[in-house]
Amino acid sequence: MLIKILGSGCRSCTILKENTEEALKEVGMEAEIIKVEDFVDIMEYGVMSTPALVIDEKVVSYGKVLKPKEIVKILNK
Repeated sequence: MLIKILGSGCRSCTILKENTEEALKEVGMEAEIIKVEDFVDIMEYGVMSTPALVIDEKVVSYGKVLKPKEIVKILNK
């Protein structure tokens, strides 16, 4: 599984990354997490509001910092 955190590297992006790591531990999954900070790359996903969460190249959330429990729900789908 490949997870990308899209954003400028701001505090919200860092928190989203930490919450994603916590959610992965909670469900016992492993994934590679990549932070994407280049706006040209971010625009390729059609995301206008960051931070955004991309799982296996599918944008699953943008414009807000998901809590670990919210990420767990997404991972379990």
